[in-house]
Amino acid sequence: MNKDTHISDRAATPVPAGQERLVHAPADHPPVKRPKIGVLLANLGTPDNYDYWSMRRYLNEFLSDKRVIDYASWKWQPLLQLIILTKRPFSSGANYKLIWNHDKGESPLMTITRDQTDKIRDAVAARYGDGVMVDFCMRYGNPSTESKVRAMVAAGCEKILFFPLYPHYAGATSATANDQFFRALMKEKRQPAARTVPEYFDHPLYIDALAQSVTRAYAGLDHVPDVLVTSYHGMPKRYLMEGDPYHCQCAKTTRLLRERLGWEKGAIDITFQSVFGPEEWLKPYTVEHVAALAKAGKKRIAVMAPAFSADCIETLEEINGEIREAFEHAGGEVFTYIPCLNDDNAHITALTGVIAENLAGWTP
Repeated sequence: MNKDTHISDRAATPVPAGQERLVHAPADHPPVKRPKIGVLLANLGTPDNYDYWSMRRYLNEFLSDKRVIDYASWKWQPLLQLIILTKRPFSSGANYKLIWNHDKGESPLMTITRDQTDKIRDAVAARYGDGVMVDFCMRYGNPSTESKVRAMVAAGCEKILFFPLYPHYAGATSATANDQFFRALMKEKRQPAARTVPEYFDHPLYIDALAQSVTRAYAGLDHVPDVLVTSYHGMPKRYLMEGDPYHCQCAKTTRLLRERLGWEKGAIDITFQSVFGPEEWLKPYTVEHVAALAKAGKKRIAVMAPAFSADCIETLEEINGEIREAFEHAGGEVFTYIPCLNDDNAHITALTGVIAENLAGWTP
């Protein structure tokens, strides 16, 4: 076979879509994936269902994470396996059932994260074309971080931007998501270049999106709430003393939101929810604070959760259920929950803006 025939045979062989032949490779070298960039969004996670075993698997993975519960394993695991996981899956499952998206057979967090991803994918495609692949994963449960990293590498992603969907950094959220991403990379034969997106708690587009959500919610009311409560997921106070910046970042978000709205000091309170275990957590606790507001004559309040990028069990059931009930039981009259930013267009603009900033140097 002469050289010309060799080249002709190569040219005649069809190449699958999304692949290409290396110009200087031997004739028998298989086609390779056309290089892509991956953007992998990550949220906390969700059980596959609200039955006992689905809840137990999910809670076991979540509560066994050393970033979440950092007690010594010999002390924590017997308590978790023998006591907590025999009871809590029932109560947590009942709470999930109340908010479950029965039409799609999934939790609201899954539905919303998928909707966010679809909109971000469209925005990224409009900006960069088909050279950037966008998908999402969960730190706990499915779709797993490992499976999505594997899929991106298999699709030809030589660079991956990993984006934990947490506006504020915390070891128990952003850091553990990054940990899982790095563990997934360790299993790849051809490891892609990687970047992680840092917290964006003070990004102007994020603050604008929060302000728009408040303005829109207030415009739909026939009254002005006496106070707006920004409720953030809590953490043990010890974590703050050990150097976790979460508390300070939450405080700054609330201050920037107040300034963006043009409100006076005292118009917005900051609180923390979801207390778990015997330790002292960041205070004031939301459930206690809203009750105190009602008793002090603040009969109409609004509550929002800026630290959550999507509505989930902590907002739909805890804030709009348990915390609402505490306020009303203490004499409160009107409780308004302002939904998370979810797939609101201003939020998608903010997230896409953060992505664009972190893709700098990787894309034209």
